[in-house]
Amino acid sequence: MTEIRLGVWNMEWLNDLFASEGGQLVFKSDGSKVRGPRAGNTVAERRESLAGVLNALAFDAVVVVEGPNTTAELQLFFDSPEIDGAWRCVVQRSPRMSQCVGIAVRTDGGKFADPPLTQFDALEAASGAINKASDPFDFDSDDDGIPERHKFERRPLYVELHLADGAACRVVGLHLKSKGIFSAYEWSRWWALAGANRMKLLAQCRRFREVFLDAYLTDAATGDVPLVVCGDINDGPGFDTSEMRLKASAVETLMGSVWRPGLCLGNALFDSLPAKDQDALDFADLATTRFADPIFNDTFHKVWIDHILYARNGRGAWVTNGQVHARIGNQPIWRAFPAASDHYPVSATIAL
Repeated sequence: MTEIRLGVWNMEWLNDLFASEGGQLVFKSDGSKVRGPRAGNTVAERRESLAGVLNALAFDAVVVVEGPNTTAELQLFFDSPEIDGAWRCVVQRSPRMSQCVGIAVRTDGGKFADPPLTQFDALEAASGAINKASDPFDFDSDDDGIPERHKFERRPLYVELHLADGAACRVVGLHLKSKGIFSAYEWSRWWALAGANRMKLLAQCRRFREVFLDAYLTDAATGDVPLVVCGDINDGPGFDTSEMRLKASAVETLMGSVWRPGLCLGNALFDSLPAKDQDALDFADLATTRFADPIFNDTFHKVWIDHILYARNGRGAWVTNGQVHARIGNQPIWRAFPAASDHYPVSATIAL
């Protein structure tokens, strides 16, 4: 049995680090100001902080959310001398969109075969359900008899990891519709936008559950292949005020229905909570990011929106040790590596 440490991290505007010079892909100059967790981040600061986190956590594979637009860009980043190890990277293309989803697999640790992964391109019909699930679709989000047109802004990443001992598992990386509203609006307009964002997110989760996950878990060709579904789902457990009106939680819809318990996904971070917190449904220790209150100054909300979900088709407890990495060493991650990201990395151990 081989164990791998899978990380999942929204690396926040990673695509802003790259440029083209003379037709060649390069990093922007070290002093260039780029987007990131702080105003005025430079390329050098961001590269140093991001590499520091990756080196400290020593993942065997990491799903990258808000990644670059191309595989070549992600490979350039992980080939940087400041990042430990040798890596193989892929990015799922999303035409006319930036901040795509990718994965980097460490190839110098002896845990993976050569090649270490196979990608199923979600843009290609030959990839099957992942393509069908993420194509534009119609869904009656508010149950008024009028279907709305929805889409996945960023196509899901879908790969199979090949371990050196012959074992395999598949990984889906998601970055779903943000619920955030980052501009000022009249109050009724704000609520209308909040509701619309949640309808879009719920539609994405329901579509992916019904068209991809249910098909995957009931198909003889894939039903026994261990599956991880992870990424920035942009939703946590339970209903917020807008979700109460829709009578549905996006992430819980993605995880599955109580009426088909054999198809429900487990949640590695929830599994890691002490029994008393599980019993009380107290998720305070699982916050993966925070945001400023849109009304009250100096008020921030901590939320759990980054998840590692898993099918219950592996051998025994095959996904364990879920962690939110809010601290590195004896420091908060934002203090140790201030230009890294506004999200905490999360991880789990996979045993195959």
